[in-house]
Amino acid sequence: MLQIRELSAWYGEAQVLREVTLDVPAGEVVTLVGRNGAGKTTLLRCVMGLHRHQRGYVGYLGGDLGGTPAHRRAAAGIGWVPDDRGIYASLTVEENLTMPRAGGENAWPLSRVYEAFPVLKERRRFPGTRLSGGEQQMLALARVLRTGARLLLCDEPTEGLSPLLVGQIGSILRAVKEHGVTVLLIEQNLHFATTVADRHYLIAEGRVVDSLDNSEVKRREHELLAYLGM
Repeated sequence: MLQIRELSAWYGEAQVLREVTLDVPAGEVVTLVGRNGAGKTTLLRCVMGLHRHQRGYVGYLGGDLGGTPAHRRAAAGIGWVPDDRGIYASLTVEENLTMPRAGGENAWPLSRVYEAFPVLKERRRFPGTRLSGGEQQMLALARVLRTGARLLLCDEPTEGLSPLLVGQIGSILRAVKEHGVTVLLIEQNLHFATTVADRHYLIAEGRVVDSLDNSEVKRREHELLAYLGM
């Protein structure tokens, strides 16, 4: 579904990504693992079209995304869930969910969202400011699924959440995968990553330095945790 070839990116004179090459097959969950500052978020922003100072190839469903603005990438089925969640605090949960226009055969109707996220149904009349961090994360994921996204870009969806909520986010991501949605995920929690993802790319200093499946992550867990400084 997603092909990245020799992607480099800069902030001003500082190079953040260095000839990154990776693939995200349709129907899989793929994680980007690395220390803070390794370039993971910049990589997602390049895919979404939110960071333009770049060089290389980003392909989606066989087509070149070069020069395509972010809103057209969203219309083509790429969904963005940022680390700050982007909840509209002055709107209710239901208004947050219904404001983006649902479109395409993959769009989740509101009834399906409430079935998958019952806590959002319970709080549908609450303003965004009254949701917990975990509830905001669920709302951010659900809102993107409402748009019919086929490729979900998630930036650390479990950061700062309790173990219980981390487990709930894992269940949601597995359910999303079962419904045919592909996910590219930034994740620091290695154990969590192995419960939801098919493969993992290790990012260091703006480069892909390794590609691992779940068995390799488990076998090298202590080494990887030391590498990540965790």
